[in-house]
Amino acid sequence: HRRSTSMTDLALAIVHHLIVFGLAAVLAAELALMRPAAMSPQTVKLLGRFDAAYGMLALAILAAGAIRVWYGAKGADFYLHNHAFWAKIAAFAVVGLHSIKPTMRIAAWQKSMKADAAFMPSLDEVGKLRKTLLIEIHVFALIPIFAAMMARGVGHGAG
Repeated sequence: HRRSTSMTDLALAIVHHLIVFGLAAVLAAELALMRPAAMSPQTVKLLGRFDAAYGMLALAILAAGAIRVWYGAKGADFYLHNHAFWAKIAAFAVVGLHSIKPTMRIAAWQKSMKADAAFMPSLDEVGKLRKTLLIEIHVFALIPIFAAMMARGVGHGAG
C-alpha cells in the first residue's frame, strides 16, 4: 500500500509540474506575440489559440493541485496549514485575475476580425495588454518560489 501511495504521489507531482511548465510556456508565447510591431491577423488568431490553451491548463492545474492536496502523500494538513501554500495560491489567483483582461480583449479582437477581416487592434491597446502580461509573468515567477518553500516545510505552523 505504501508503494502504491508513493507511486500515486509521484504521478500526481509529475502531472502537476508538467502542467505548470505548460502554463509558463503558453504565457511566454503570449508575451512574445503581444508586441505592437508583430501584430497581424495571424498573430491575433495565434493569441486566441494560446489563450484558450492557457485557460484549459489553468483549470487543469487547479484540478491537479486539488487532487494533490487531498490525495497526495503529504496530506491536506500539510498544505492547508502552510503559509507558503497560501502565498502560492494567492500568487496564482493574482495571475488569474490579471489574465481576465487579455482574454477578454483577445476574444473581442477575434470577434472584430470575423466582422472585418482588415481589423487590427490599436498599438496602444496591444502595448497595454503586453504590460498586463508582464505583470502576470512576474507574479507567476513567485509560484515556484513559494512551492519550493512549501515543499521544505517553510511556512508550516510556526515554521
